[in-house]
Amino acid sequence: MQLKAKSKNHLVKLSILFTLFTGNSPGYFVKKGIPVIVIGGIIGTLGIIFHLQGQSLVGPESSFMYSNPDWITYGIQITLVGLIIVGIGTALAIMKKD
Repeated sequence: MQLKAKSKNHLVKLSILFTLFTGNSPGYFVKKGIPVIVIGGIIGTLGIIFHLQGQSLVGPESSFMYSNPDWITYGIQITLVGLIIVGIGTALAIMKKD
């Protein structure tokens, strides 16, 4: 099945693939901000754990992340990504109400 195979607009192709893959229109996920918030929260929590493990505060001493300065910064970066995802999910949930 080729839908708009000759289209040069990549967003149209992506939208068609998304619709075919999920079985729903892309607008379906605008109404679903809560799962995005939960995923962002999980990612943020993991970032905090990685940060604390890099500082030797949690986790087993045998872990490669334990007392590793790289994982202190990786944890901060992962936490920030989680917070950004939570913000996107919150925006989606607010848009749902309008």
